[in-house]
Amino acid sequence: MPDPEEAAYRRGAPFTFDGEKYLELVRKLRERILPESTTIYAPSFDHAVKDPVENDIPIPPTARIVVLEGLYVALDQEPWRDAAKLMDELWFVDVPMHLAIERLVKRHVEAGLSPDAGHARARVMANDMHNGQYVLDHRLPTQEMIQSIEEGAWKTTKSEIQEAAEGKNRPGPDRMSSTAKLAALGAGC
Repeated sequence: MPDPEEAAYRRGAPFTFDGEKYLELVRKLRERILPESTTIYAPSFDHAVKDPVENDIPIPPTARIVVLEGLYVALDQEPWRDAAKLMDELWFVDVPMHLAIERLVKRHVEAGLSPDAGHARARVMANDMHNGQYVLDHRLPTQEMIQSIEEGAWKTTKSEIQEAAEGKNRPGPDRMSSTAKLAALGAGC
């Protein structure tokens, strides 16, 4: 990053992501599956560590549905736009602003980004809401828009998602033949 201080302050803005690496991942996922195809590994993001965890999510060649979630997945800006063109569907999760703020404040405190809710709210309003508004102002058209609701009891672990993906495969020419893509404003959507 040219300015590490600005990148740290603006953490989560499009320029703080490696969009080209994301595009490369999506291109790999679109490759035709062959007998010699191997597992592709995608990064995850650990808010407590405050950084991506490389090669953390295995996507086996048996996977036929891949859901990619993220703030900029439907962003009408390169390289995100090129990645979006490779998707079968784009979905947008519409999160009411008050709910996005509440979720982000909670996440910032739990991840240790802010010492308390007051500091977290200030950070959310100075940075995260700016990023969210940027998405709203610059997103691609989507096939579906769904409303996010607060259901505190529902949580799914990465292993549950992986088990479901491995157990419910359908034949298809590539890993993303039936992919839905979610671009969500806010945390835990």
